[in-house]
Amino acid sequence: MESTGTEPRGALSLRTIAMPADTNPSGDIFGGHIMALMDLGAGMSARTHSDGRVVTAHVSNLSFLQPVKVGDVICVYTDLARVGRTSMTFAVETWVLRHGAGARMRVTAAEFVLVAVDDAGRPRPLPSD
Repeated sequence: MESTGTEPRGALSLRTIAMPADTNPSGDIFGGHIMALMDLGAGMSARTHSDGRVVTAHVSNLSFLQPVKVGDVICVYTDLARVGRTSMTFAVETWVLRHGAGARMRVTAAEFVLVAVDDAGRPRPLPSD
């Protein structure tokens, strides 16, 4: 599931800047905020693949590898790992550019499972390619 080193796995799904309002009491960006960004990136990728509404069903293997600092550029990458009848599994990684410059650094990795749903919120089959 993890990338092999200096390059992110998958496609860039989301990019933003770490802001002071998102810090924990230690002054780093709150882990829950990073997880929410990962969920948003996975959701956008899943919506494109499913051609409609999706919901997050499961998150596993979430690892926080490095702290994220105020001013870092946060980049979420998603890679479609598996496709089922109604669900998609994505490898999701977060990388940062410290204060928007320098080499990328991987700060989180996880696996997200999203399910395509209809207007009533019931699982629906994914479109065939």
